[in-house]
Amino acid sequence: MATFVLIHGGGDVGWYWHLVEAELRARGHDVVAPDLPCEDETKGLEETADWLVQEIGDRRDLVVVGQSFGGFTAPLIADRLSVKVLVYLAAMIPAPGERPADWWDNTGYAEAAEKQAAKDGGLTGNKDPLIEYYNGVPKALAEEALSRARDQSNASYYNPSPLKAHPAVPTKFILCKDDHLFPVDFFRRLAPERLGVVPDEIPGCHCVALSHPKELTDQLESYLTP
Repeated sequence: MATFVLIHGGGDVGWYWHLVEAELRARGHDVVAPDLPCEDETKGLEETADWLVQEIGDRRDLVVVGQSFGGFTAPLIADRLSVKVLVYLAAMIPAPGERPADWWDNTGYAEAAEKQAAKDGGLTGNKDPLIEYYNGVPKALAEEALSRARDQSNASYYNPSPLKAHPAVPTKFILCKDDHLFPVDFFRRLAPERLGVVPDEIPGCHCVALSHPKELTDQLESYLTP
């Protein structure tokens, strides 16, 4: 049995993980998937990580998963606690000291998104959230997800990451092949550049925990086997 620490994306809630959480619990694992204090302007990345460490408590055998903006928080947890595996899921990969606000330009995101949009007829970067984030999610489920959306604090977005170096723990990256926010070719380049790993690829949209929860759970559980 492992404890999966599931870190949601920017302006989201722990409910995002509820289908994956059910899958993991059915397989005998523990899950920590709280609502992060993402609207709290007194909590930047470092304070959010400290808050989450308290939520995790004395649990052991941790698999830390950061989705999207959660990629900025996940390595801070791996820096503070003993972690078996660190997983980036369709996630922003921070460089030490980088501000999330600068990540987009630093990684060449805009050029990659424009190139992919030219191939897919404008699906990538589409301003309709049902297309950009929730393509492949049942409409009622996607609408419920949108109804739960929150703001993301400026404190977490515009201040530099306290990360001094990437944690020396086994690290995986999962890209979603139907992601209309982050193109697959973008992460096929960025994950090796910033993490030194080749991404694992699964079907699903940016919010894959809602579109393909079983496939995602299978992939996460596979990391428990050396």
